[in-house]
This record gives sequence, C-alpha cells and structure tokens, in this order.
Amino acid sequence: MTTLYGIKNCDSVKKAKKWLEQENITYQFHDFRSDGFNAELLAELLTYTDLTALLNKRSTTFRNLADDVKNNLTDEVITENILAQPTLIKRPLLKHKQALLVGFKESQYQQALI
Repeated sequence: MTTLYGIKNCDSVKKAKKWLEQENITYQFHDFRSDGFNAELLAELLTYTDLTALLNKRSTTFRNLADDVKNNLTDEVITENILAQPTLIKRPLLKHKQALLVGFKESQYQQALI
C-alpha cells in the first residue's frame, strides 16, 4: 500500500498527488489535520527516517516557534512540538513498501514507484 501524508492545501502535496494520479499510481491520502496525527504514527514514520529529516525548518509553523524552542532542538523537544503541531513536518511524506520519501521530487518518486 502506498500512502501519501500531508495536508490537503499544501502546494507540495498537491504536486505529489497530481504526479501520482498522472502515473496512475493508487495511493491513500492521510491528511494530518482531518485524519489526525499521534505518537503511534510518528513512531511508525521514525522506523524509516529520523526526527531531524522530518522537521521542516522552513515552515511558517517553525518560524513562529518561540526562540527557546528553536534553540533547543533535542529529540524530545522536536517530538513534543511535532505532535502538537504536525505542520512542522516536511511535506509530503510518501510511504511505499519499506521506504519513506520526504518532500516531493519527481525523480525520486519515479525511481521509487516506476
């Protein structure tokens, strides 16, 4: 099963969805806002990558974090903040077989899926 994680109004998620549909690749979409995000899902994602790869330091949500949080990015702090605000996660995430792609790059998607 191929699962695309993100939020529906994210431009990168829209690009990934469009590409998957153009390539006739069946996938399930999991919206962090409407479908939820919890510690179990985060733990599952972390079997494929690490916290620093998931953290989107370019996001508006990250920029709006308090300076003491941004200057103390331990695994515990990152985990706590990602669980509270899933929009801190780089998007989209594409889980396919035993791999997780972070962000959308057409060449990576093509290599992993075709």
